[in-house]
This record gives sequence, C-alpha cells and structure tokens, in this order.
Amino acid sequence: MSDRTVAMITGGGQGIGEAICKRLASDGFKVSVADLNDENAAKVVAAINNDGGKAIAVHVNVADRESVFAAVDKTAIELGGFDVMVNNAGVGPTTPIDTITPEQFDDVYRINVAGVLWGIQAAHQKFKELGHGGKIISATSQAGIVGNPGLALYSGTKFAIRGITQVAARDLAVEGITVNAYAPGIVNTPMMRGIAHKVGEQAGESDEWGMQSFAKNIALGRLSEPKDVAAAVAFLAGSDSDYMTGQTLVVDGGMVFN
Repeated sequence: MSDRTVAMITGGGQGIGEAICKRLASDGFKVSVADLNDENAAKVVAAINNDGGKAIAVHVNVADRESVFAAVDKTAIELGGFDVMVNNAGVGPTTPIDTITPEQFDDVYRINVAGVLWGIQAAHQKFKELGHGGKIISATSQAGIVGNPGLALYSGTKFAIRGITQVAARDLAVEGITVNAYAPGIVNTPMMRGIAHKVGEQAGESDEWGMQSFAKNIALGRLSEPKDVAAAVAFLAGSDSDYMTGQTLVVDGGMVFN
C-alpha cells in the first residue's frame, strides 16, 4: 500500500461500487461512499465501520457538476485528504436502436459520460489544492470494448470513457496523476440483472435466459461477482499500478481479447 489513503467511490451504495468500497477499506483506505441513494450508502458505511474500517457517506448526483465538486470537497474535509477517485456510477438501459429518444440520450450521456468528466475535473482540482498527484479510475465495460446488441446508448458511453481516460492520462501525467479504467463483463449486480430482465422479456424468455445470453461466451464459464472487479480496482488504486496510465483493464472472465 502506498501513501495514498483516501478514496471516493461514486455509485458506492450497491453492486460493483459497494464491493470496491469494502475492498479498498480492507486495504487500508479511508473511504467515501458517494451515491445518489443515501440509504444504500449508509448501509455500506455501517458495514465498513462495523468491520473496523473508516467510511463516510456522501450524497452525490454525478450528472450535476456542482454536486460532484461538493462531494469531493466534503470527502477531503471529513477524511483529511484526497488521493483516489473512482468514477464508478452509471446506468445501463436496454435501448433498441429505434426506441432511443433525445431525452434518454441526454440522461444516459449526462450520467455515464459527463459524470466521469466532472469526477476527473473535481479530483484534478483537489489534487492541485493539496499539492500532490493522485489516481483517477473510471468504469468502462466489456461493452466499451466491443459493441453489445441492444445497448447503443450504454456501449457508446463506455467507448467514450475509454477515450476520455486516454486523453486525461496524457494531459495529467506531468502532475503525477495516473488515469486508468476498468472494464467489467457480466457481473451479478442489480443493474446487470435489470438488463437481463429486459432482454429476456423482449425475447419472451426468463431473466436467467437473458443473463445467459450475455454470459454464454465467457471463457471461465461463470458470471463475475462484484468482488472480482473490486480486486482489479484495488490494483489500480494501489502502488503496484504506479507505472500504468491511460489503460483499460478488462476484467470479464475472457469475453473479449485484444
């Protein structure tokens, strides 16, 4: 573990975000569980603190730039620093091409893409204020490596995050800031179960059929659990990845190969 001690995770209240919060806390980070759902965040904070870690809940709406900056400020004040930003929050609606509306486009891109940009900006500002470098880690997806059927909006946003990660890595390296991304595959989370339900429903099949329609090409033969992804994020948050920047770490059990 390096001297980096405070991490903020957006969407930390459930799914992959919850697993990241708990893993980073067990690795010795003080953790800011940042979420739109205050009840979910509070549960994760209680679990971490009851387990001997140190966590706080911070309300954030990643689609709102001011909210993201305020959350970073609160994290730094309450936890006594700021070292790692994990832009994990996102939405994954099923969007057949002809059904996409301007409103839906705006919502998904504002949360998934603008939310990451605001997180990068807010972390960068805080690192400058504190006079040190840091780590910025953002969630893309296996659907941001190859286009997935029925996910035009989601896949588009996740491809965008890979590009933004590469640019930010080049722009911020001189300041001692690394910028990387992680690309989960089919993870057993509330969001993924929602996507599987929609896909199954549209095909007149079960939720399990929907999940397996995504999962059938996983080389390791099983769905990912959130802790699988959290382990990769822990690597990106720790000192072992200090010489990595601009990269997307694919954690999908062997679905896409580059």
